[in-house]
Amino acid sequence: MSAELPAPLTAEQKTSGQRVIVILEDAPLEVVKVKHGFQLANCDDHRGLLQNAKRDPAEMRPDITHQCLMTLLDSPLNKAGRLVIYIHTAKNVVIEVSPQLRVPRTYKRFAGLFVELLQRHKIRAKDGSEILMKVVSGPVSKYLPVNGRKIGFSVNGKLVLLREHVKSLPECQPPKRPLLLEEGDAADDAAEPQKKKKKGKR
Repeated sequence: MSAELPAPLTAEQKTSGQRVIVILEDAPLEVVKVKHGFQLANCDDHRGLLQNAKRDPAEMRPDITHQCLMTLLDSPLNKAGRLVIYIHTAKNVVIEVSPQLRVPRTYKRFAGLFVELLQRHKIRAKDGSEILMKVVSGPVSKYLPVNGRKIGFSVNGKLVLLREHVKSLPECQPPKRPLLLEEGDAADDAAEPQKKKKKGKR
């Protein structure tokens, strides 16, 4: 099974060559203290706590992040070593995700893993040889290619066939350069004006 995992990338490799960088923006990943310890806040288990803090429980959907990570890390793009993933949380925490991470299939285990990450700032492989996730200093832009093109996903954007649109971009012509995909990771990625992203260069 380990042979299927891509090799870790160097800092230079992450911002060069034919590669896709994905940022999961506004991820609702937040630790809350409960009677028996700490948990990852979510709209089902912590509705009362969130309402008492005058916050909308509907915004706490870490299960969306869970599903996104499973899809990305299981993708042929990741298995080919062409994918770089960052999570930028709603609390402005930046997380770097190793392509070798195996995301827990159940939400309960996923939540436990992220509570540990947000408290310890690092998750290592069982043998301790590899860092699978870590909190890194912000802003997330310093880990991205200079003058790189960003493609944002939004309900307010122009509807296109992504495969055909990407083929037409200069970044996908020789010499090929990294392409940045920015995806809203909240239940409503158009909740704030600054998050109403359309495709385009930035």
